[in-house]
Amino acid sequence: MIKDFIATDEPTQGLQRLVARFGGHAYDPHRHETYAVGHTLSGAQAFRYRGSDRVSVRDECMVIHPDEVHDGHAGAPDGFSYRMLYIEPWLICRALGRDRLLPFVPGVVERDAGLAALIDEAFTDFPGAMEPLQADAFIADVAQHLARRSDDAKPPRALQLPVDEVAAARSFLAEEFDRQVTSGDLERVTGLDRFELSRAFRRLVGTSPHRYLVGRRLAHARSRMAAGEGLAEAASASGFADQSHMTRHFRARFGITPGRFAALASAGQS
Repeated sequence: MIKDFIATDEPTQGLQRLVARFGGHAYDPHRHETYAVGHTLSGAQAFRYRGSDRVSVRDECMVIHPDEVHDGHAGAPDGFSYRMLYIEPWLICRALGRDRLLPFVPGVVERDAGLAALIDEAFTDFPGAMEPLQADAFIADVAQHLARRSDDAKPPRALQLPVDEVAAARSFLAEEFDRQVTSGDLERVTGLDRFELSRAFRRLVGTSPHRYLVGRRLAHARSRMAAGEGLAEAASASGFADQSHMTRHFRARFGITPGRFAALASAGQS
């Protein structure tokens, strides 16, 4: 019988790595505020994405765009295993330069030897931390790869977008994730009207300011749970009102409950 597990590292340089194996159901419908770029190592990974059923088999790669709902389950009796990297859209945008918006890749599942090699190289020292230069090089390579496969060869220029103001809002949210942040706070930090900021934030970061804030809370909580901390304690330390509040957001973002994640993380360390 296949033993389900998840193993992750700490998010660094806007990247997080995950390796997992599942014998049946893996994830309920959920969405990430990051790109999810993965390589299926064995079996068949089935998921529903943008209204269609998809399957990634051994040696195929997946590219899931930020804020797109998807689920996950085994598409073969032997289950599946895979590696996945979660990359902040802001880094992709920055790597491509200010004249490019976020690339959208229509080919969700493809046999892509170049991308598979990039992903596998990123896991060379897993779960040890990637060196900063290695992380920078990986982001640059993946950004170029996504741009080449984008559905828009000549994306609209983004020079008029408030790039610096969005960067300030993103940094503020990342630092203040454990408290309630208001639109007024972001207006003071950026000097932009809340609706102008919301539009620009989504175009440059790939999600809304609130979803980005919740994502920072969830990343912090997940790290604490992976380290063995209790669910209630992790929720309290991460800015959630209580454990049930965290659970609702956790399941919506990751497709599993915090309790199941903690069990899978423990299994991945054994």
